[in-house]
Amino acid sequence: MLVAAAVCPCPPLLVPEVAAGAAPELEPLRAACAEAVGELLGSGAELIVVVGTGPTPEVWTEGGAGSFHRYGVELAVRLPSGGVDGPELAPSLTVGAWLLDQAGTALPTHACAVPADSTPARMLGLGQGLAELADRVGLLVLGDGSACRSLKAPGYLDERAEAYDAAAARALGAADIEALAALDPALSAELLADGRAPWQVLAGAARGAGLTGRLGYDDAPYGVGYFVASWSAGAA
Repeated sequence: MLVAAAVCPCPPLLVPEVAAGAAPELEPLRAACAEAVGELLGSGAELIVVVGTGPTPEVWTEGGAGSFHRYGVELAVRLPSGGVDGPELAPSLTVGAWLLDQAGTALPTHACAVPADSTPARMLGLGQGLAELADRVGLLVLGDGSACRSLKAPGYLDERAEAYDAAAARALGAADIEALAALDPALSAELLADGRAPWQVLAGAARGAGLTGRLGYDDAPYGVGYFVASWSAGAA
């Protein structure tokens, strides 16, 4: 059963070594992520599952490793309590592994990569399955909002992006699983919102769990919507 979740964005710039001189700009976001991950790890979860987008569906159950070499940084990370066999972690999951490493947890951890174009029904079903992996499951969900919030954003300016992100932020902050389940895949793709699929995994996992949510961060510093949220039985 799902007992808690932390929702964080996954830009590589979260990692100070990658951000270099721009690192101070994202310090509030890092702090919000650290707080959400800390709440997740303090929830009493027996198993943590990290969920993010990847080019192909992949599952890591015996550990896994990723690196930030592609960004010119000699930094590698691994999932807690496992080996490093198998394919390299997808970039989003590598950021998740870094967040867990920063928190210093040794909890058993699995990881799951989902393609950004996955159907809502498939993601909802996957979430239900993940929630059944242990008596007390916690999810670390990685994904960004739209990438079209400004002229300099990766997807340029799209006037629909602000409303899309506002709706996503409301749903994440309120633990509104029906609103997350209803996010439109086509619009999400047009706005480059790769968090849609992982958020719908969360929605599926949370059905019947009775969790409430708290939004800890909502901003678009580089024209990309970044949200941090905590879901738990005691969130407010």
